[in-house]
This record gives sequence, C-alpha cells and structure tokens, in this order.
Amino acid sequence: MKAEVFLPDDYRPAEDEAFMNERQIEYFRRKLTDWRSELLDGSKQTIEGLQDGTRNIPDVSDRASEETDRSLELRTRDRQRKLVSKIDAALRRVDEGEFGYCVVTGDPISLKRLDARPIATMSLEAQERHERREKVHRED
Repeated sequence: MKAEVFLPDDYRPAEDEAFMNERQIEYFRRKLTDWRSELLDGSKQTIEGLQDGTRNIPDVSDRASEETDRSLELRTRDRQRKLVSKIDAALRRVDEGEFGYCVVTGDPISLKRLDARPIATMSLEAQERHERREKVHRED
C-alpha cells in the first residue's frame, strides 16, 4: 500500500518541478479518475432516460424527432464509452510509471498538453507528425 500524497486543492503541475513527481502523478490520477466518474454517471443517467423514454408517441413527426434524439444520445454515449477505455489505459500508464511520456519518442509530454488532454499518448510534435502521415495516406 502506497502512502497518501498530499495535494492542495489549488495545486497545478509546474514546469519547475521534477517531471512526473509524486504530486504530479497524483494530480493526473485524480483528474483521470474524476473524468471517468463523470462519464460513467452520465452514461447511467442516459440508460435510465432511455428506459423511461420508451413510450408510445402517436404523432409521427414527434416520434421521428424522439428517435433522432435517442440515436444522437447513443452515438454520444458510444464516443464516451471509447473515451472511458482511453482513460483506463491512461490510469494503467500512471500505475506502471509510463504516464506523461510519448509512446513514439519516449520524451516527456508537456504538462500543458497533459492538463488539457490527460489521455494524450504522444508529444505535440509526434502527434502532428502522425497526423501529417495519416493525411498523406488518406489522400493517396
């Protein structure tokens, strides 16, 4: 069992700290865990809403509108389900000591990027190279 890391409420990772020190690791672990909980709570509410919403609507246009809303909601939840699996993968990287490092170059990913997108697996430069290569292959 590891010791609890004290993290003030206003803590933000800073460039002048050692990269991925205990406080930064704990900060990102909490950020990912909270994000995951929010998504799962929303998912639970959607499922409950869809179960409650199976009512018979006589007006054809109202029924079509409701079907469109349900379809959109399900697509959104599917994207969020995929996001939860990326969050789980990021939490595994935190536990394995690999979080915050680019999977392509091994270099640290900027704290600014990780704070904005904690599921990032590549540095900004590696991500841009990857996207340029993808774009070139799509245009072939």
